[in-house]
Amino acid sequence: MKKVMLVMVVALMSALQVSAQNAKIADKEIVGSWLMESMQWEGEKKIMCGKNTGLIQFKYYGPNGEYACANIVMKKDGKCIVVPHEYGTYTFKDGWYSEMGREKTKTGMVWIDKTTIRGTWQKRHDIWKKQVNMPEKLRKYIVDYCRIKNASADIQQMLKTTMFK
Repeated sequence: MKKVMLVMVVALMSALQVSAQNAKIADKEIVGSWLMESMQWEGEKKIMCGKNTGLIQFKYYGPNGEYACANIVMKKDGKCIVVPHEYGTYTFKDGWYSEMGREKTKTGMVWIDKTTIRGTWQKRHDIWKKQVNMPEKLRKYIVDYCRIKNASADIQQMLKTTMFK
């Protein structure tokens, strides 16, 4: 009888785990600010992001498809630097994810729960946490900084002719 009960408990736990992983979460829940919790290249040790490493990645998903990504680096002196990575658009519908017009994928963003997403990008496995208490002023600063990264054609030309003559 104990073996039967143990098998039933294990089966129930497995079923609950699968249903939790497959929980339907509305696509719109992606809207907001996200921080990378960890990353792991295939075959390598997991890297936890944050204070211990001095590096974290930030992503913002706006309700209108706006997308921004930046690396935030904490220097040894404690000062933080925002390094804009990209700014553009994203799409996320029925589990299909794309950013910056790249090919859509089902593995780019997979819900774990309403505030946690796992994703795979070029053989790197990431865990992202939604930031529900991020100050709007900070979010806006990082997104604006990423937006500025995309210099207009005239600024690009001036940079080339002035800086690289």
